[in-house]
Amino acid sequence: MMDCRKALVETDGDFEKAIDYLRKKGQKVAALRSDRETKEGVVIAKTTADGKAGVVVLLSCETDFVAKNEDFVKFAQSIADLALANNTQTVEELNAAPSTAPPLPTR
Repeated sequence: MMDCRKALVETDGDFEKAIDYLRKKGQKVAALRSDRETKEGVVIAKTTADGKAGVVVLLSCETDFVAKNEDFVKFAQSIADLALANNTQTVEELNAAPSTAPPLPTR
């Protein structure tokens, strides 16, 4: 809320300029975090019922608190399910696969 207020003050109440201001600020924060190591995470391995296909998904994060979070683990499981259901071979194919999984909640 305070960032939104500051953006509106900085842009003299112009809503569109405030959105651009927040985007630029977000890019700066992302750039600062880009060099952080993601040493934690979860690994999900699944196979089809007949055992003829399988996937392994590694989803990384920065902290063990996130890695142990139920929503994070469910998200990793949904990625594995999606990859298995669509018989994906590459990350690009996985990104293009139609997903019905809900997005992770923001907190």
